[in-house]
Amino acid sequence: MGNEAAQGGSQLMRLSEADIGSTVSVVAVHGTGPVSKRLMEMGLVPGVPVRLVKTAPFGDPIEISLRGYNLALRSTEAATVEVRA
Repeated sequence: MGNEAAQGGSQLMRLSEADIGSTVSVVAVHGTGPVSKRLMEMGLVPGVPVRLVKTAPFGDPIEISLRGYNLALRSTEAATVEVRA
């Protein structure tokens, strides 16, 4: 309830936890390695809306749509992206 109450009812989660077809807003990209930096260079920055397009049969990778293009991410990479529903 802490995050939900503080944000007026919106729910914070990891991108890897979002439902197929849902659109979420990026809150933060966690991590300091080259993968996190590259995700931000590709446009996954705070405030950007992201739509979860589909997942592979076993859930990895996932396909997202942002800024007019589609991007496939491993679940571990998607787990570093904090989003708001």
